[in-house]
Amino acid sequence: MSAKGIFALVAAAFVAVLLYGSIYVVYPSEQAIVTQFGRIERATRDAGFYFKVPFIQSVEYLDKRARYLEQSEREVIASDKKRLIIDSFVRYRIVDPLVFKRQAKFLSNFENQLNGFMGSSLRDVVADFGFREIVRDKRDELVELIRKSVNEKTMRLGVEVVDYRIRRADLPEENSAAVYRQMQTERQQEANGIRADGEKLAQQIRSVADRNATVIVANARRDSEITRGEGDAQRNNIFAQAYGKNPSFFEFYRSMQAYERSLANGDTRLVLSPTGEFFGYFSGADDPNPGAVPAATGPISDPSVEDASAPARVEIPETVAPANPDEPVAAE
Repeated sequence: MSAKGIFALVAAAFVAVLLYGSIYVVYPSEQAIVTQFGRIERATRDAGFYFKVPFIQSVEYLDKRARYLEQSEREVIASDKKRLIIDSFVRYRIVDPLVFKRQAKFLSNFENQLNGFMGSSLRDVVADFGFREIVRDKRDELVELIRKSVNEKTMRLGVEVVDYRIRRADLPEENSAAVYRQMQTERQQEANGIRADGEKLAQQIRSVADRNATVIVANARRDSEITRGEGDAQRNNIFAQAYGKNPSFFEFYRSMQAYERSLANGDTRLVLSPTGEFFGYFSGADDPNPGAVPAATGPISDPSVEDASAPARVEIPETVAPANPDEPVAAE
């Protein structure tokens, strides 16, 4: 190869090295800082191809995306003097690379500072909240206050805190059992109060129901007594009419009912005089005409009876029986 060819080859290689050293690429997820002998010259935030002085200026790339930092467990004290173990994390983004480079220098230095910011903000904010508010009632409000507090400190370093979250907030192991017992006692007291209110309401409902039932039963008894009285009056009226039509048969019919009731049991014993009024109709047991009714001892007021001295003869059908023992049977 000739000298000119070698020179051209060396010149081409030198130009390629100059171009490679003077061009840098910024991707969409990155931002770059150009430094010269350790002094910050400029920042590049947009994606593209850029030039720098080769061999003199250098480029440092920073992530434009949100980064994640997990905080170690911290023990804090709530406003009600309860100790809590809180585990949290934060997401942040570098928004001003020049300020970040001047103040924090390196990413590892910034994350150490950020961890301290999170711890101090956590202690300050949690001190104004009680245990229940931290765990349940005001969790979102607490998290937002901590995020704002940390963000105020990191903005001086060119970093924005995008999000802050508490993953776990628990009591120390030695305090958990006591708190659980207290919570169980409170829930038991609340349940007892609810049961007492329910029992009181149930008693009121039962009292009203008993009072209404008493009124309904009383009204029903009153109506039944009225109906029964009307029925008794109607029955007595029917008996009176039947007795007026044929007193002899009526007395005979009533005697038969008395015999049936008194002799219903097979072992019934009556200690009475055989000549008494109760056995008056048994005296005609030998009468060849058993269907005849003996003459009544009293006067006959029914004008349909022709001869009061002769007993009225009434035939009782054997197949017809009264449906009700108290209901009179009309004589045919």
